[in-house]
Amino acid sequence: MMNDSVLKIGIIIPMYNCENTIIHVFESLEKQTLAKNIQVIIAVNDGSKDSTLSIVTEYAKKSPIKIEVINKKNEGVSSARNKGVQFITDNYPEIEWIAFCDSDDLWHSDKLEIQTNILVSNSKIDCLGTQFNDVKLRVKGRIVNSLIRGTVKDICIQNFPQPSTVIMRRSIFNELGGFDEQQYYAEDGNFFLKVAYYYGLYYYPKCLIEYGFGKRGFGQKGLSKNLKGMYLGNIKNLRELKKKKMISIYFYMEMRLFYWIKYIRRILITLGKI
Repeated sequence: MMNDSVLKIGIIIPMYNCENTIIHVFESLEKQTLAKNIQVIIAVNDGSKDSTLSIVTEYAKKSPIKIEVINKKNEGVSSARNKGVQFITDNYPEIEWIAFCDSDDLWHSDKLEIQTNILVSNSKIDCLGTQFNDVKLRVKGRIVNSLIRGTVKDICIQNFPQPSTVIMRRSIFNELGGFDEQQYYAEDGNFFLKVAYYYGLYYYPKCLIEYGFGKRGFGQKGLSKNLKGMYLGNIKNLRELKKKKMISIYFYMEMRLFYWIKYIRRILITLGKI
C-alpha cells in the first residue's frame, strides 16, 4: 500500500560519457509510483567528452520532473555527488532527503514507495540502502531477510550499501562532509562506514535497482575494472578506521588478510581461472 507521506527528495546523478544510458535512467525515475516526492533531479556532468551534456540539457526541457544540469570539469564521481548535494543545500533547503543514482543504474518503479514507507515508520533511520541485481547480502554467514542496522564491521566485510540504492538525510551528508574527493576507489565504502559509525544506517533486503545494466560489480569496466585500485582503497579505509579507533587492531589485521584473499580471488575470476 502506498504511503502518501511527503518526503521531499532530491536525486543526484553523476554523469560521465553516458550518452547511451542516461535517458533510460531518467525514464526509470519518472516512472516512480511516488514520483511526486521528487522535488528535483540534479544531473552533474563531470566533464563528459561525448554528447551527454547536450542530450541531458535538451531532455530537461521536456521532463515531467524538474532537472537541473550542472556542468563541471572532470574530477571524479565523489566530486560530482558532492557538487550535486551542495547545489540542493544552497538552492532547495526545504529538501530533507537525498538519493543517488548512477548514470547506468535503473530504479524499479516502486523504489521510492517502498523506501518511503520504511522511513516514515522508523525515525531511527538516517540512511537506507537496499538489495540490487538480486544479490543477496550475507551478514555473519546468514542471508539478510529483514530490515537490519548495518555496523562498521558488517560494511567492512560486505561493502554495502550500493550508492544508487541509498536514500539519506541531507543534513548528515553535510555533517560528514560528503565523499572524499581525493579517493577514487572504495570511496563509497569510506563514506558509508562513517555513516554507520555515527548515525543509523539500515539495509532492506529487496531488489529495487538494476546495477550497471547487468554488469558484474568488479573487473569489467569503469573504475571497478581496476582491481588493485579497489584493493588499495579498502586498505585506506581500514587504516582510517584503525587510526580513529573505530575498529580494534585485531579486526584490522583480520580484514587486511581478508582483503588480500579477496583481491587475489577477483583476479583469478577475471582471468577465468575459477
